[in-house]
Amino acid sequence: SSIPDHAHYLRHFHAGDGNWLTMEMNGLLTIALTWPEFRDAEAWIEYAVDQLVPEMERQVYPDGVQMELTSHYHRVAAHNFQDFAERITGAGRTMPELYMQQLEKMWEYLAYSMRPNGHGVLNNDSDYDHTAPVILSKAEQYFRPDWQYIATNGEEGDMPEGHGSIFFPWAGQAILRNGWGRDAHWTFFDVGPFGTGHQHHDKLHVSIAAYGRDILVDSGRYTYVPGPWRRYFTESASHNVILVDGCGQKAYTTKANAPLINHHYFTDAYDCVRGVFDSGYEKLEGEAVHHRILCYVRDRFWIVLDRIVTDRPRNLTALWRYHPDCSVIMDADTVVSTEPDVGNIRIVPFGPVDWDITLAKGQENPIQGWYSPVYNT
Repeated sequence: SSIPDHAHYLRHFHAGDGNWLTMEMNGLLTIALTWPEFRDAEAWIEYAVDQLVPEMERQVYPDGVQMELTSHYHRVAAHNFQDFAERITGAGRTMPELYMQQLEKMWEYLAYSMRPNGHGVLNNDSDYDHTAPVILSKAEQYFRPDWQYIATNGEEGDMPEGHGSIFFPWAGQAILRNGWGRDAHWTFFDVGPFGTGHQHHDKLHVSIAAYGRDILVDSGRYTYVPGPWRRYFTESASHNVILVDGCGQKAYTTKANAPLINHHYFTDAYDCVRGVFDSGYEKLEGEAVHHRILCYVRDRFWIVLDRIVTDRPRNLTALWRYHPDCSVIMDADTVVSTEPDVGNIRIVPFGPVDWDITLAKGQENPIQGWYSPVYNT
């Protein structure tokens, strides 16, 4: 007898938008389809459809990326939208064609952004999710042999066209790679908006994996408990960006109003992507704007060109975060990871700057040098 009480609550007191709304409308629909003898069952179905179908357009960009721009919660949203569609069609009803097209694009984003080892993007409030099994399942469901090829590192399916690099113009996310094998180079570069939820202050962050392992990483999310640890994992200091006079980025535009045009240039030899952060820095006096160009020379190396436009001399802190599995040493004016027989990266500063290089690992005062691949770990 509690079931219709649940349905009444979901019908009249649900969230206004976002993942909570999609979950709650799934619940309302499930109740209505499971107990059609309830007096209001048909009205509940109609209401759930009227609420959730427009959410596909409100929550998901035309390039298929959910507007929170957080890979982990993109998966949550995709599963909610998918479950709703399957319940409706399983009951002999139909879903709008545009809804189903956008749903396929949501899975496509997860497929084409996936690392060579089958894990997804670790960004904002995400975990280091293993995405390959999900994509294999959806490849069969959507008849997408290219997804199958990606998820199996080329052992099954059909190879996607091109060399694999892709730019999602509404999300402002670039995935650069040199192939689909397990040892391929993979790069994530964020030049897009802040996102509508679960955001970190990390515009222009770069992550890199190569030869079977992650090398330069995002720090993860770790906790939702307010306090110094939550601040660390969400602020710029835990990402591969630049601090200006020790200050991190302010919040910026949450949603894109148009796709980014002329921000990327891909060729067979190299890929270039550019972005700018111009929304200001927390507690910084005066003005500072960070321009970053990432150029990946295919199969060889990466060039990161940073330009700070400011109104006075500044102290700049360029942060580069190695995965904790990397043994990192200073070698003259460079920093390098040193494990044999795996992927390594040497960071070589250049330009008219005298860099003072320091290493931080597991530091607590101030907090620096931490990595959290799984929530609460």
